Amino acid sequence: MLLPLSLLFVGAVLVLNGIWMTGRIDDREIVLINLVTATVTAAVAVATAIGAAEMAAVRSAALTLLFTTTYLWVAYNRMTGADGRGLGWFSLFVSLTVLPVAAQAVMAAEGPMSLWLGLNWAAWSGLWFMYFLLLALGRPLLRVTALATLASGVFTGWLPGLVLLNGWGS
Repeated sequence: MLLPLSLLFVGAVLVLNGIWMTGRIDDREIVLINLVTATVTAAVAVATAIGAAEMAAVRSAALTLLFTTTYLWVAYNRMTGADGRGLGWFSLFVSLTVLPVAAQAVMAAEGPMSLWLGLNWAAWSGLWFMYFLLLALGRPLLRVTALATLASGVFTGWLPGLVLLNGWGS
């Protein structure tokens, strides 16, 4: 199960991106964690999909690659000075794509872990929608989006990743 590995790095990148969005980390410096996290999540997606006999594994890999693409795009924008509108529109696509994933996971939840994962998808959908509003439509939501990114990093990535990596949730 590679979920804890992905979650730890997603937590790290969201926390640091949230801090960066508040102006406390330089644009050039935020590139590294986005590239590392994109690499880790891409490796997890490939490892999950290779030889997958079940559609659930392919689905997991596809959804993981949405994260990968997001972090690559953030790094690209910081390296090139792009304004982020393309990432904003991609974020709308991702937000709408994962919303039914969240609903399905919550409705089918059979325990705390599956319910938690469904709620994470809902939180991530909302966060990607905030990026759409901020980047594609230019809505003045930088501070609230930064704080939501930071909180999502802690509560949907970092802490759950630590719990799962250390076996505390079992």
